[in-house]
Amino acid sequence: MSEAFGSLHPALQHHIVNSLGWRSLRPLQEATIGPLQAGEHALLLAPTAGGKTEAAAFPILSRMMSQEWRGLSVLYLCPIKALLNNLHVRLSQYCSWIGRSVALWHGDVGDKDKNAIRRAPPDILLTTPESLEVLLTSKRSDPLAIFANVRVVIVDELHAFAGDDRGWHLLSVVARVAKLAERPLQRIGLSATVGNPEALLQWFAGHVPGPRRVVAPPAGSTASPEVRLDHVGSMENAATVISRLHRGEKRLVFVDSRSRVEKLAAGLRGLGVNTFVSHSSVSLDERRRAEEAFAQGSDCVIVATSTLELGIDVGDLDRVIQIDAPSTVASFLQRLGRTGRRSGTQRNCLFLTTNDDGFLRAAGLIDLWSRGYVEPILAPATPYHLFAQQIMALALQTGGLGSQDWQRWIGDVPCFEAMGPETTEILKHMLDHGVLAEDQGRLWFGHEGQQKFGYKNFLELYSIFTSPPLFTVLHGRSDLGLVHESSFVGHGKSGDAVLLLGGRSWLVKTIDWSRRLAYVEPAPAGGSSRWCGGSRVVHFAHARAMRRVLATGELQGIPSKRALETLEGLREGLAWVDDASTAVVRSSNGTQWWTFGGLRVNSMLAFALGDLVDAPTIQDNLALPLKGGVAAEHVEQKLRGIDAHSIRTPVPDAQLEELKFGSCIPRSLTENMLARRADDTTGLLAVAAEPIRTIHE
Repeated sequence: MSEAFGSLHPALQHHIVNSLGWRSLRPLQEATIGPLQAGEHALLLAPTAGGKTEAAAFPILSRMMSQEWRGLSVLYLCPIKALLNNLHVRLSQYCSWIGRSVALWHGDVGDKDKNAIRRAPPDILLTTPESLEVLLTSKRSDPLAIFANVRVVIVDELHAFAGDDRGWHLLSVVARVAKLAERPLQRIGLSATVGNPEALLQWFAGHVPGPRRVVAPPAGSTASPEVRLDHVGSMENAATVISRLHRGEKRLVFVDSRSRVEKLAAGLRGLGVNTFVSHSSVSLDERRRAEEAFAQGSDCVIVATSTLELGIDVGDLDRVIQIDAPSTVASFLQRLGRTGRRSGTQRNCLFLTTNDDGFLRAAGLIDLWSRGYVEPILAPATPYHLFAQQIMALALQTGGLGSQDWQRWIGDVPCFEAMGPETTEILKHMLDHGVLAEDQGRLWFGHEGQQKFGYKNFLELYSIFTSPPLFTVLHGRSDLGLVHESSFVGHGKSGDAVLLLGGRSWLVKTIDWSRRLAYVEPAPAGGSSRWCGGSRVVHFAHARAMRRVLATGELQGIPSKRALETLEGLREGLAWVDDASTAVVRSSNGTQWWTFGGLRVNSMLAFALGDLVDAPTIQDNLALPLKGGVAAEHVEQKLRGIDAHSIRTPVPDAQLEELKFGSCIPRSLTENMLARRADDTTGLLAVAAEPIRTIHE
């Protein structure tokens, strides 16, 4: 073993060698020992199954022993409960070596176990940011007694937090714990490959005292992954191909839609394939059964959404199959990293595309990957609604918040520090609209705040996203999962609706609308279920890669004969595409400006072009519908006087209404925030700088 290994506590050294049987540490695990034992903030980067958990845990456990930490000293935060459950097994083993404890706290943990944590906090607590906030605000907890000794926070899958408002919420609750502990907490983030690691670390720990570094040593020589692209034309054909390929192997199939997961799983079962299902609306018991059966079995398929993209262990996989394409290269890398873990095996992914759009998105994504591109992780701008949520949570935590006390708790969180006078405006709005009430300089819930967020002991306060209207589906006493209420459209209190859930068909016998329950019995076949999702957003770099594929006729990875033929057919229909200009194409079917800019850029361009655009809303990632007679020179003239930095795409009323805590902030701030988040000014400038041609078909 190395000199770095020799600096670990002797008890850990003994068990790493003798209990785990390791002859050496991985490069990442070696590289983290020095900085983490020195108390530095760090971002640890490695592919899936790269040993990140041990890279963070071993140096911290060593410090825990050497420095005789007592009480709850380490918070380990994850984005999903399934990952926490998975980690609990491994970390329990490591803690048992040195006589220390680890415990779980999330929504599925029973009151008995939670009360034990309150009475005697473990050395390491595994939880989510939302559950951590419950601990901070619950009347049954003493936050100071629980968190006074915390020294380190480890965040797994940090990239999964940083790109949306859960990231700002994470930083907020960690800041509140640090105030209770009266010390800056050492911050350790674990992440798969990202396009901007230094910026991600700056977001995570740049506002906290102490040195910080990105730790991402080379992984050593590894075999190049096998990435194949095939076009099968439909979900039915995809099921047929999967049923015939790689028999006897374990295959994980990713589909980026719960409805399509169900459809594919039902098709595979109909073909006699041993199939399991995993997505966020399948019940916990169903998911556990699927993961356990899949981890232990062979010759089976699990069909999943991104729920299995993160580091949940489902055993050694033989194959990853992707239906159409994920939204980012980063997601693809996570999925690819599920394979090739056994010695002598190779990372692999087979793309099966079901339509022309899916084919082009997959081809563009593979093109980006082949060039080494990974998207940067960018935190969403100005989370005004989250500030309102944190004010209410702090009022609950403190039993009444001094009107300026929030600054002591969360004032150094970068998003709030940057808000300036908007914080005063939000507080005034909350007071004026009865969300808050003030008594002798202390803030508490007003009548409106109690009505909206006080239900079920302030349960609505702990989630920063609005939950869709979902129904629980029950077969006898078994909870099968959740479906959107639109799955029952056209059916009364009972009817002939047939649902697909868990890859099986269920006949709806009774619907309890008031309690949001649906009682079902097995059905022989058929059915469907619905869940509402937004438009598929293709970002600028991805759209440009799709254009590059069309312009050059080159497919990266290993394309099948059908893939090559599909591309040739697309190129024949879009023969005017080149990689250095955009085109206004006029034909008998109408006029379109092919920008290849992505949905956000196209929405901004539509607003800038005004009456030249022939659509109330933009849904296309590649082209804008224009009014008849519009040519390239009209578009160029309209764009000439536009200040790209001042364009703010109008926000639909429905989007404003869906924003949780949106009623707590002035409408003008809400509109500005959502408009800023929908913008891609850099992409717009790139499109506007290119020549525009007029094409007559």
